[in-house]
Amino acid sequence: MVETAGGRPDDGAAEVLDRPLPEGVRKRVVQIVSDGFGGLTVAELPAQLRQYARFAPNRRAKFAGNAMAAAVETDALFRQRIGERLREAQPELAGALDAGSPPPAADPLDVAAAAYVLRPAGWVKLVTAAGEEAQRADAERADEESRAELARLREELDRARLHARTETERLRAELDTAKKEAESLHRKLRAALSDVKRGEAAMRKVQSEIETVRAESQAQVSAAESETRRLKARLGETEAALEAARRAAREGRSVEDMRVRLLLDTVLDAAQGLRRELALPPVSVRPAETVDAVEPGRMTPKDIAARALSDNDPAILDQLLALPQAHLVVDGYNVTKTGYPQMPLEKQRLRLLGQLSQLAAQTGAEVTCVFDGAELAAPVLLAPPRGVRVLFSKPGVTADELIRQLVRAEPPGRPVIVASTDREVADGVARAGARPVASAVLLKRFSRG
Repeated sequence: MVETAGGRPDDGAAEVLDRPLPEGVRKRVVQIVSDGFGGLTVAELPAQLRQYARFAPNRRAKFAGNAMAAAVETDALFRQRIGERLREAQPELAGALDAGSPPPAADPLDVAAAAYVLRPAGWVKLVTAAGEEAQRADAERADEESRAELARLREELDRARLHARTETERLRAELDTAKKEAESLHRKLRAALSDVKRGEAAMRKVQSEIETVRAESQAQVSAAESETRRLKARLGETEAALEAARRAAREGRSVEDMRVRLLLDTVLDAAQGLRRELALPPVSVRPAETVDAVEPGRMTPKDIAARALSDNDPAILDQLLALPQAHLVVDGYNVTKTGYPQMPLEKQRLRLLGQLSQLAAQTGAEVTCVFDGAELAAPVLLAPPRGVRVLFSKPGVTADELIRQLVRAEPPGRPVIVASTDREVADGVARAGARPVASAVLLKRFSRG
C-alpha cells in the first residue's frame, strides 16, 4: 500500500471517478476547500489560487469555486493539505471514512465531499452513491412536486369544470330568457305590422275623404266667387242709385236749407243786439241757492289736521290736496336733500320736478316748487314740467323768504300746503295760515305712486 504525503495509506489514489462530480458534492468540496484556505500559507497554495487568499470564505467560494475544484482534482499535494485541514476540523468523519464505515446519520453529500478530498479506499463508490442519493432525492422531490402540481391542476380542473357547468347553466338561462324575449318581440313586431297596415288603410281612407272634401270646397269656392261677383255688381248698381238719390236730395233741399239758415242768422243777430241793449250781468246766483236751508260747513286745513292721523302719514297730504283750489308750495332743496342727497343738484331738481308733475296730474292741485337762487351767478336753464311752477329766489333773497311771500300773497281761506322740514319755515307759514307738512311726508307720497 502506497503512503501519502500525510503518512496515511493511499488506497484510493488509483481509483478514478468515471462520471462528473455531482453538483451537490461539488459545492460541498468547494466549501471545504474555501474553509481550508485559512490554515494554509500563500506559498502552500497553487499559483492559480493565491489571488483569492485574502478573500472571505463565502466570497472565495463564489468567485474561485471552479479554480478550487480544478486544483483539488489535479493537484494531489494541495488536495492532501486540504484533507489535513479537514481531518483537523472533522476528525470523527475522517476517521470513519478511513475505517471504511461512514456514519449512517451523516449527510451523504458531506460524506461524499469528504471522501473526494481525503480519497480513502472506496471513495468513488461513496461519491457515486452520494450522487445517486442526490439524484434520487431530486427525483423524489421532483416527483412530490409533480404530484403536488398534478393535484393542484386537478383541483383547478375541477374548479374549471364547476365554473364551466355554472357558466353553461347561466348561459342556458340567459339563452332561454333571450328566446322568450325574442318571441315576445316577434309578437310585438307582428302586432306593430298589423297596426301599421291598419294605419295605412285608415290613411288612405282619410286621403280619399280629404280629396272629396277638397273637391267640394273648390266647388263651393267657385260658387261663392260667382255669388260675390254678382253681389258686387248689384252693390255697384245700388251705390250708383244711392248717389243719384243723394244728389237729387241735395239739389231739392238747397233752397229750403238756405231759407232756414237765413232765418236762424236773423234770430241770433237779434238776440245779440238785445243782450247788448239790456246789458244784463252774468248769472252769479242759481235758483237752488235762493232756497232757505242750512249748508254744511267747508273743511279747512285746520280741520284736516285735527283728524286722527299721524303727522308722517301721506294720507294727510292727500286730504289736503283734495281741498278745493289747494296750492302746494314745495321747499325744493329741502325735499331733495332729505330724499336723495347723494345726487347732483341738477339731477335732484329734475327728479323732484318729475315727481311733482305726476302729483299735480293726479290731484289737480296748483303746485309751486321753490329753489334757493341767492348764490346763483346766472339764471338756471330749466324747462318746467306740466302743472308745476318753478321759482328761484332772487340774489340776496333766500328760498325760505320767497316761500313766506308766496303764502302771504294767497287770499285768506285758500288751502295752502307747504312741504318743508325747516322748522323756521314751518312756523312762519303756519302763522300766515298755511298748513306745513314734513318733506318726508311728500317723499312717502311720491313712493306710493
